[in-house]
Amino acid sequence: MVVCGSGPPLVLIPGVQGRWEWMRPAVHALASSFTVATFSLAGERGSTARLRPDTRFDCHLEQVDEALRRNGWDQAVVCGVSYGGLVALRYAALRPGRTRALVLVSTPGPRWQPDARVRRYVSSPWLSAPAFVGGAPLRLWPEIRAAFRSRLQACACGARHLVNVALAPAWPSRMANRIRCLDGLDFFADAARVRSPTLVITGEPHLDRVVPVDGTLEYVSTIPGASARMLPGTGHLGLVTRPREFARLIAEFAACETR
Repeated sequence: MVVCGSGPPLVLIPGVQGRWEWMRPAVHALASSFTVATFSLAGERGSTARLRPDTRFDCHLEQVDEALRRNGWDQAVVCGVSYGGLVALRYAALRPGRTRALVLVSTPGPRWQPDARVRRYVSSPWLSAPAFVGGAPLRLWPEIRAAFRSRLQACACGARHLVNVALAPAWPSRMANRIRCLDGLDFFADAARVRSPTLVITGEPHLDRVVPVDGTLEYVSTIPGASARMLPGTGHLGLVTRPREFARLIAEFAACETR
C-alpha cells in the first residue's frame, strides 16, 4: 500500500490491470489536496490479498477496508478508476458509513456486460494478450495527442506512461479473473443504494475508446444526487494526461460536498 500527501483521506482504486503504478501522475497530483492511500488489486505483487479463479469480487472491498484500518480512518473519499469504479461503487453501497464521498472515473456503466471481444479475452487471456497489447497504441494515442498542444509533449507523456506500465506489467490471467468476478453482480441495484455525495468523471465520448461514456453517465440518473464533470481533451487516460486538472475536479467536489 502507498500513502502520500496531506489533507482529507482518499482511497484511489486502480483499473482492471490491477496496478496502482499506472495511476502514478494522478496519485502525486491528488496528494497536494488529500492524504492518498492506493494499492494494487488482489493478486498483484505487493498485495496481501490473493486472486484465484474462484475469488469473489468483494475481496476488493476488503482491500479498501484494510486501507482505512491501516491509516486509522473512519471514513474516506473513495475514488475508483474504470474497473476500480465498480469496486468503489459497491463499497459505497455496502459501506455507506465509511464512504465520505464517491468518485467514479470512466467506470463501466451499471448495465455493462462483456461483449464478444471481452468474452474472447476472458476465455483465452494469454492467447489474446498480443492483440490486446498491439492494439493499445491505436486506442490510446488519439487521446494522448488531443491532451497536448505539441506532438513532442504528447510523446513525452506517452513515454512516461509506457515506463510506468513496463515497470508494473499487467498479468492477462489475473485481468481475466477480475472480469469473471463480476458474474452475478447487479451494479444497477448497487447504484440505487448509494447515498454518499457522488461525482462521475468522464473524458470526451469520441476520445474514450475503452469504456463508453454514455454508460458511465448512467450513474448520474441511478445514484441519487450524483453530478458529472467532463475532463476536456481526454478520454480514458485523463488522470494520466491531465493529472492536475483531474485532481482539481475531485478537490473542488470534495470541498463542496464533505464540509
